[in-house]
Amino acid sequence: MFDAGQRNADSATLGHRNLIAYSRALTRWGSRGDLHEADGVLAYAGGSPIPVVGNGAFRAAETVSPATLIGVADNFFARHRRGYSIKVRDTGQDDDLRQACEENGFATFGEPVPEMICEHALKVPPLPEGVRMQRVGDVAGISDFAAVNADAYSTYSMPADVLGDLFDQPENVLADPDTTIVVAYRGTQPLAAALTYVSDGIASLQWVGSINEARRLNLGRAVTVWATNVAFELGAASCTLQASPMGAPLYTALGYETLYRYRDHVRWTAPRG
Repeated sequence: MFDAGQRNADSATLGHRNLIAYSRALTRWGSRGDLHEADGVLAYAGGSPIPVVGNGAFRAAETVSPATLIGVADNFFARHRRGYSIKVRDTGQDDDLRQACEENGFATFGEPVPEMICEHALKVPPLPEGVRMQRVGDVAGISDFAAVNADAYSTYSMPADVLGDLFDQPENVLADPDTTIVVAYRGTQPLAAALTYVSDGIASLQWVGSINEARRLNLGRAVTVWATNVAFELGAASCTLQASPMGAPLYTALGYETLYRYRDHVRWTAPRG
């Protein structure tokens, strides 16, 4: 992990804020999205009802008590009849929130996820013969992006309809000035994809994936490099991501470093109203 210097503490704070901003934006990209934001609490419902990935709550202000956060989130998601998740950092500043989640019946999901950072542009690798990188600029490209990641994240047993539901308002995605998507194609076949989201002076990568049959082409590296470099082209001081188990070794090899780790605490069913 990084040393606990002021620069890295600032990077950690900005990375967390970027994730909050991305989660807010996600609610505009799905037709069933909704957002509550008041009194230092942000609760976001994406286009899919899946409790992880698309539905969750954050302390937008660090002074908000865990009881307030959980109370507001429970009321919000009871109305939507969905479960949801709360991300807890292992930096110590969320220890009270972790304890409250445990005491209020949340289940932990998976292993802790590294929040990683890169502070420089990356060397662009050669593409396999016949493969091209294309920045998404139309509805068909959003559909291809969703299809790639639906296939890619099936490795983790994610239901096939999640990506389509999260991104079923493609015009809103295309109109978002903070969002850039790339898809790698061979001919008309989409093979890999990634999303770059900019806020708070930095950027993050979201939904980096390759279809299963194309993983031997090493296109996960190619789209990661492309999306990372877009962040710096747009003026970001750094680029962050939350690494999947499969992706973490790749990101480390490219030069990403771990700032801290998130643990998802999940209500798998809707809270009682």
